Amino acid sequence: MTSLLSAIFMKILQVCNIDTAVAAFLKPLHSMFMQQDYTVHYACTQTGSLFKELQNEGLYMIHIPIHRRIYSLQNIKSIGQLAVLMKNERYDVVHVHTPIAAILGRIAAKLVRVKHVIYTAHGFYFHEHMSKLNYLFYYHIEKYFARYFTDTLHLVSREDYDLCITNQFRPKKHLVHIQNGVDLRFRFSEELINCTKKESLRKELFIQPNDIVFTFVGRLVREKGILELLEAFQHLKQECRRVKLLIIGELSTSERDQKSYRKIEKDIQNDTSIIAPGYRKDIPELLSISDVFILPSYREGLPLSIIEAMAMKKPIIATNIRGCREEVMHGKNGFLVEVGNPEELYQRMYELTVNHNLRSEFGQNSRKIAEKYFDKEEVLSKLLQLYHQIEKDQ
Repeated sequence: MTSLLSAIFMKILQVCNIDTAVAAFLKPLHSMFMQQDYTVHYACTQTGSLFKELQNEGLYMIHIPIHRRIYSLQNIKSIGQLAVLMKNERYDVVHVHTPIAAILGRIAAKLVRVKHVIYTAHGFYFHEHMSKLNYLFYYHIEKYFARYFTDTLHLVSREDYDLCITNQFRPKKHLVHIQNGVDLRFRFSEELINCTKKESLRKELFIQPNDIVFTFVGRLVREKGILELLEAFQHLKQECRRVKLLIIGELSTSERDQKSYRKIEKDIQNDTSIIAPGYRKDIPELLSISDVFILPSYREGLPLSIIEAMAMKKPIIATNIRGCREEVMHGKNGFLVEVGNPEELYQRMYELTVNHNLRSEFGQNSRKIAEKYFDKEEVLSKLLQLYHQIEKDQ
């Protein structure tokens, strides 16, 4: 009875940078929270109509501006707003996500003495391709906040988890490794997309039946490797006529990398073989008409976009970085290429363009790996155990 009552009155605040992060990372957890009778609020920056859509779907959304630059005066105000919110609502748990929002949220939680703070590191900001000085700067920030402002540190990447143990970010009992997962049964399954829907999408996007389609999903910024992808694709077009590049995503007005975006936008507008429909919700359907998924990013945690493509039986080309190399087994379900290398990217794109059997083999293996490691139901079960343990300890 005590456990049941504590569950009814468990109150949680989820904090992240923008509403699109709520949709990507937190919305899939919402039904789980509701089944447990948890009260859950979501604090983030409202960037557009998505915020209202999430409200209409039953999520309790709270607009708190969070600037992408850590030193912004707005972020000092945001700490105050978060602290007032936490004090008034008296949350049992504050669960923070995304680097800057996580720092602001943890400072606010410390100020008002929240009972338990969880930080989900979807990928530490420091990474192997940074300059040594930048790496050490962000490394020590992450370590300091993990040690003194965090009760439970949840790592989605196994590499990050191992790093935290080796470098003693927190005692091991305060570290949890739970990877990302997707809905393999009712959303990301090739068999669920009928032929009529596929034909309709191909017609909408001017994709011919014998086109080989490379698909990218993500923010249109330099650090996603989009410039290298465009360069590699131009090279590929010279060798293979029937190729298309499908770019799914858009640039938020809050992004810092506006210069790169303007160049990307210009390149896209001048090339009819590049299809850029902007932000889309029908990702499973778009993947179903794709032949290869590609993510040449500079930095990731454990990218959901790759897992989604794997679930849809797609071969993957990704960069050899943290997260991606936990999902892509080189030569088994795709290829890993070096960061910032458009020539190597082209070579792997060419190899998968001309080799149908290899695409099919990699795609089948992708689905098997997704089923073994990245099933959303198992991920949710582990997260629920984490919350139940927090309830028990309180």
